[in-house]
Amino acid sequence: MCTRFVYRGDDVITGFNFDIDLAQWDHRVMVEEERFYIGILRPDGARHAYHGVHRNGNTGTLLYVPGNPAGAYRDGEECLTVAQLTEQFLQARIGFEDALRLVQTKRIVYAPDATMQAMLSDQQGRTLVVEPGIGWREDRGRYSLMTNGSLLAPESTRPFLLPGDDRYQRADRLLRRWKGRFSVDDAFDLLRAVRQEGRWATRVSFVYSSRERTVYYQQGEEPARIQRHRFLQP
Repeated sequence: MCTRFVYRGDDVITGFNFDIDLAQWDHRVMVEEERFYIGILRPDGARHAYHGVHRNGNTGTLLYVPGNPAGAYRDGEECLTVAQLTEQFLQARIGFEDALRLVQTKRIVYAPDATMQAMLSDQQGRTLVVEPGIGWREDRGRYSLMTNGSLLAPESTRPFLLPGDDRYQRADRLLRRWKGRFSVDDAFDLLRAVRQEGRWATRVSFVYSSRERTVYYQQGEEPARIQRHRFLQP
């Protein structure tokens, strides 16, 4: 359960709430010269980057979504998992145009052990929504928003939404209120408004300011303490 948005005002602001069950996912905030990311421990023993920011402004996130058979994992040169696409984007091995080309020429599928959809954005705020088995969309307009339901075929995931989970609707109402200027503080206010508790609590929140080239982040055990990581010019 996660929330991700991009706001394109006088600054391009990206926000993300990382909501997970600690019994299922081992995570750690990783702060490096070239990247900020939430490292997920995978069976190969490495911490992979599926949620984070590269210093060139590439920002990628994976969000859980109820799976559909058309997006099921399969091997082959014609296939690419949404996790691989997101990690390559966060490693800056591919740029936004490359990601666009890949979603048009490859069959994008789920990873073998998780059904996820992705939102990828760059320093200029160009945003790509990727839903395995359903399709993709390049988003435009003042803002983009994703939680855990399909944006491209909402009726396909509506039966699986938990009762009372209205994070998308609440975040959408808040984003509609702002006209132009939208700050890092505004972004954290929005993330706090849709923060989760309990088993799938919000463990990490981060906000990236393109103009400042800076990631601001807070962790679940210290929700009032906001830390900062500023990238050097690429």
